[in-house]
Amino acid sequence: MKRYLLAPGPTQVPPEVLLAMAQPMLHHRAPEFVTLFKEIREDLKWLFQTRQDVLTLVSSGTGGMEGAISNFLSPGDKALYVNGGKFGERWGKLCKTFGVTGIEIKVEWGQAVDPQVIADALKKDPTIKAVYVQASETSTGVAHDTRAIAEIVRSRDETILVVDAITALGVFDLKTDEWGIDVMIAGSQKALMLPPGLAFVSVSDKAWRLADKAKNAAFYFNFKKERDSQQKNQTAYTAGVSLLVGLREVFRILKAEGLGNVFARHARLAHATREGMKAAGLSLFPKQNPSDALTVVSAPDGVDGQAVYKNLREDYGITAAGGQDHLKGKIFRISHMGYIDTFDVIQALAATEMVLKGLGYPIKLGAGVGKAEELLLKK
Repeated sequence: MKRYLLAPGPTQVPPEVLLAMAQPMLHHRAPEFVTLFKEIREDLKWLFQTRQDVLTLVSSGTGGMEGAISNFLSPGDKALYVNGGKFGERWGKLCKTFGVTGIEIKVEWGQAVDPQVIADALKKDPTIKAVYVQASETSTGVAHDTRAIAEIVRSRDETILVVDAITALGVFDLKTDEWGIDVMIAGSQKALMLPPGLAFVSVSDKAWRLADKAKNAAFYFNFKKERDSQQKNQTAYTAGVSLLVGLREVFRILKAEGLGNVFARHARLAHATREGMKAAGLSLFPKQNPSDALTVVSAPDGVDGQAVYKNLREDYGITAAGGQDHLKGKIFRISHMGYIDTFDVIQALAATEMVLKGLGYPIKLGAGVGKAEELLLKK
């Protein structure tokens, strides 16, 4: 059976990137690595839309999230975090780990946070030192209004905005410097079309000033130590060399397409997927602000969402994703970020229709596929 990867991470890796990573191993202290890393550091600034350094860490995105707590806050500091899904919830757990007082903004899963709630919370307690939010909440398929939130936080000299953009960077526009995002985190295995293993973190001058005062311990995820090394085009510890070789190839692909075109492609594929699902008689889970990274579909009445996810994989070779926590069995998730094109979307819709038909749900085969074809037809 041919296998298709349409999960919201890890995502598909282009063949030219795989071939680049198959080259003989490069030593991370060799002069050739310095040249490679210097090029990548500049390309990361282009992707993040920042003039600041973007740190590269050998970890999953969660390593970047952890460092975004430990490097900027001290035990007893207050942080505001948006919990609108599984990964927003993670901010609260990380705050607790490092002795930070987490002030939770609880948002119903499937809803986007109202930026005014954040503004009100900061006004009520001006001692809050950081605001943590997801640009794209992967567990629910909702995009929070990062720009509006940044506008609220940027005027506060002693408060930073930290954005988890792990399933957002390279999918839709995030203007780090222009909007005033202080810390932004990404991961290699999403829209960057690489295997898991690298995290990336941009840091503003305001955030570095806060880091100078922070008293939490950090050894491996020590951002100041990494900054000092990476400004010399080296890493503090062993680099993910093969992944970085692949990343250089990824940037060649992305820059040839152009950043605006990358965003437009994701928006086009996301729109076709959403409209295709609705044309098939299905309901989308997000109640507002659906993310262009993935489409989250509510399981129809009488259908187990986990069965949809399982049968996509076992019967048709398509790996998507199911629901998490209380959404398990109630939704299924299909990605359209990274190395995805028109026929990945059509294939996902066709397989979804076939699985639901096989589960006894009264669906008209081809209804969703036909709608997507109309939207994706090149005219």
